[in-house]
Amino acid sequence: MSDSVHKHSPQRPLDHAHSDHDHAGHDHSAHGHDHDHDHAADNHSAPVKFTPVVKHEHHAHSCCSHESAPAVVSVGNGSTENAQLSSFRIEAMDCPTEQTLIQNKLGKMSGIQKLEFNLINRVLGVWHELPSTDPIREAIGSLGMQADLIEQGADSETASLPAPSKPWWPLALSGVMAVAAEVIHFTDAAPNWVVAIIALVAILSGGLTTYKKGWIALKNFNLNINALMSIAVTGAVLIGQWPEAAMVMFLFTVAELIEAKSLDRARNAIGGLMQLTPETATVQQDGQWVEVEVKQIALGSLVRVKPGERIGLDGEVVSGQSTIDQAPITGESLPVEKTVGDKVFAGTINQAGSLEYAVTAAANNSTLARIIHAVEAAQGARAPTQRFVDSFSKIYTPAVFLLALAVAVIPPLFMGAAWFDWIYRALVLLVVACPCALVISTPVSIVSGLAAAARKGILVKGGVYLEMGHKLDYLALDKTGTITHGKPVQTDYVLLDEAFGEKAVAISASLAGRSDHPVSQAIATSARLDVHLQVDAFEALSGRGVKGEVEGRLYHLGNHRLVHEAGLCSPELEARLEALESQGKTVVLLFDETGPLALFAVADTVKDSSREAIAQLHALGVKTVMLTGDNPHTAKAIAAQVGIDQAQGNLLPTDKLQAIEDLYAKNHRVGMVGDGINDAPALARAEIGFAMAAAGTDTAIETADVALMDDDLRKIPAFIRLSRDTSAVLRQNIALALVIKVIFLAVTFAGVATMWMAVFADMGVSLLVVFNGLRLLRK
Repeated sequence: MSDSVHKHSPQRPLDHAHSDHDHAGHDHSAHGHDHDHDHAADNHSAPVKFTPVVKHEHHAHSCCSHESAPAVVSVGNGSTENAQLSSFRIEAMDCPTEQTLIQNKLGKMSGIQKLEFNLINRVLGVWHELPSTDPIREAIGSLGMQADLIEQGADSETASLPAPSKPWWPLALSGVMAVAAEVIHFTDAAPNWVVAIIALVAILSGGLTTYKKGWIALKNFNLNINALMSIAVTGAVLIGQWPEAAMVMFLFTVAELIEAKSLDRARNAIGGLMQLTPETATVQQDGQWVEVEVKQIALGSLVRVKPGERIGLDGEVVSGQSTIDQAPITGESLPVEKTVGDKVFAGTINQAGSLEYAVTAAANNSTLARIIHAVEAAQGARAPTQRFVDSFSKIYTPAVFLLALAVAVIPPLFMGAAWFDWIYRALVLLVVACPCALVISTPVSIVSGLAAAARKGILVKGGVYLEMGHKLDYLALDKTGTITHGKPVQTDYVLLDEAFGEKAVAISASLAGRSDHPVSQAIATSARLDVHLQVDAFEALSGRGVKGEVEGRLYHLGNHRLVHEAGLCSPELEARLEALESQGKTVVLLFDETGPLALFAVADTVKDSSREAIAQLHALGVKTVMLTGDNPHTAKAIAAQVGIDQAQGNLLPTDKLQAIEDLYAKNHRVGMVGDGINDAPALARAEIGFAMAAAGTDTAIETADVALMDDDLRKIPAFIRLSRDTSAVLRQNIALALVIKVIFLAVTFAGVATMWMAVFADMGVSLLVVFNGLRLLRK
């Protein structure tokens, strides 16, 4: 892997970075204002394309192009060009132990090109060129695991069904027998052969599954926890430690069960979102309102939702007015007013009035469904710490096995020590040195953090970003729609040529009406014209404005820069422009070849949440810079209002990208906030790209590293705090696991530790790190 890696994966090309409002108004920069569409392109007739941007070398070592997909392993030639994808649900595959076995087994089969492991949902994706999936299922079956083929198109609810419950009595019998063997042995109430029989019943009733898994692992030359535990228990039996062998197997099985239940809690933390969507909705059919399963409702259908009901599908309100609790999607604490033309989302709750909405997305493609899919994919990805731990364990486990072998053999052979004593110590060493706690600590913490973020309306696209967030020390922000509301209004109008009179307003409104930019729309709306003038030869001037012919005469409507380039700026006009711009207003001028004809000033309003968010960022030690296409005066005025450290104006997309590069050159770790679409170069270059209001933008969920489901900037400091908590938990877990291992290794060499103490040490620390990771769910 090269030291430089691309930010975006091939599955999410920036070529898709155009939204439903990137259309006729090709003059997104008619006035230098920095709405999220600033200077994107002069012509949107083709998809917007950007030069691939290379991630900064600070984290190039992470070896990942994007962490929003399950852990992928290339086998064969790794090509999927002519391969088909088959997905299997494997109940027994829920940790790296099983992944390694499957990877080694399938990796040797011809016709298999790539494996995608999603341990959280126990799903394996196999890219293959085989005529049938039978060989794949047979290979997995030989490992003692059952692979059930998932039908193509199955939804998450089907693909991630809960694991079937197992009978409890074998474990109960194992516990009773293990305790009985210990008591009888301690009191010497029966012969040793009775103790052996009772212990054997305990071992087989509670540990048969462990033995089976251990044997399969050994056959495949894999020293996993089951193999180590099987060797340790068998060794204890061979040296006559029957009661201890029984107790060790019972304690191990109990600990495994508790750990599995804890992992299920982390695994299902996001799964509760699936239950938010009702199974049926009231749909209009042939003039009647009938109950229909949401999965069967077609796009464009008219759906009615009563007060108190959950909304079943994404849609647009066509009649009625109400307040909607959108917390499951956006994390907003307060209900949102909805009326005709507003969007509603599946899984949200209608609180007040009755609404009717037209369905805009199928059940499996709703915003809620995309959130679930994105988090599931992020859970399958590996954060840097997890990749380190997995690599470490591959070396650590064989080394421990060889060390245990040396402990069992060298002292008796060369030092005259007792065989029984040192073989016992070697068996204790095998148990206590198992890397299970290390391996399991990172995925539990990452999944808990991802779920906690999703509950806040923060969609993190991979563990790498959750773990990286705590390193950010600089945040670059777009202005319009990020810091401000993005809905500017016209505040000033000055007629500069009396000969034109009201015609200047009509000409300006006609030109502005051809643009979908908020500043242009503010001018067009303010004019309140019933009929616009005919505009011919209309053309967008990137980063400057627009021009067009009205009644055979060429007019320009543009920003300060465009007037300068036309050579029409006089000292008097310059002073007037600076006075307005110093107030944070965007100035647009209408002019022809004779000179300026009219002046318009437009202002956007700052969100209250922006001031609080910037203050929180500063409290966290994160500096801020505004990168905007608006003029420097406006940029500085807005920055001063909200407390931003720096402001740069008159920036094209390439200029914003360069600003990020400049911060990198000063050794800063930089995040970028935009809409995930036309700020794509800067968003891609930043270590973490944050997309605002992703719930209203389909592409933002796909393109952002972190998608904020509403437009509340305070979610970014919340994300950074969560990232710091996650990073702290990861460090705590690794330190806890290693320290306890070292302590018990020393105790083992001293001859003090027993096997059941070793089980408590190993599985106890595993449970500690799991519970510590689960604390993040409460954040």
